[in-house]
Order: sequence, then structure tokens, then C-alpha cells
Amino acid sequence: MKKVLFTLVICPALVACSTTAGEPEVPERGATPGYACVVENLRSFVGQSANEEIGANALKQSGAKNLRWIAPRSAITMDFRQDRLNIEYDDAMTITRVYCG
Repeated sequence: MKKVLFTLVICPALVACSTTAGEPEVPERGATPGYACVVENLRSFVGQSANEEIGANALKQSGAKNLRWIAPRSAITMDFRQDRLNIEYDDAMTITRVYCG
């Protein structure tokens, strides 16, 4: 009985507490190493006209590799990519939201 208790309770607890130092970080699937989107300074783009120049400036400031324009009422995938900047705009081509993913 003690052997069964040790095998079922204590061994998994010891394995859960162990750490493996020195393992390289695996990049997220679909992400480009060295590119990570940051939106802290991109709120100023909301309310501006959605055009190629604004998109290029936002992409550069975000540090992302990819830009995805999201039109009103369009279907988009729900996959998260740390290297992608998303810009949503309305029917008047005005940017309504800027976010990473």
C-alpha cells in the first residue's frame, strides 16, 4: 500500500517541482523570431484614415513583422501571432482599433 501511495502521489509531485534549466525557448508556432508586436504607443493611430502610409508607420512602430487590415464585418482567423499587428477600420476607412495578435 505504501508503494502504491508513493507511486501515485509523491512521484508526480516531485516531477512537477523539478526544473530544467538551459532549455532554449521555442518560438510560438507561426511567429517570426526577433519580431514581437508592441502596441503601447499606437493608440494615436485610432481615428486616423486607414491607408498604406499609416499602416507602414504603425507596423514600424509596433516592431511586428506582419500587418493585417481588418475590414468591417469581415471574418478573420482567431489564431494569435506575436509578430502580427491588426488594424480594424470602419466603413468610412477610419481606424477604430489597433492590437497585436
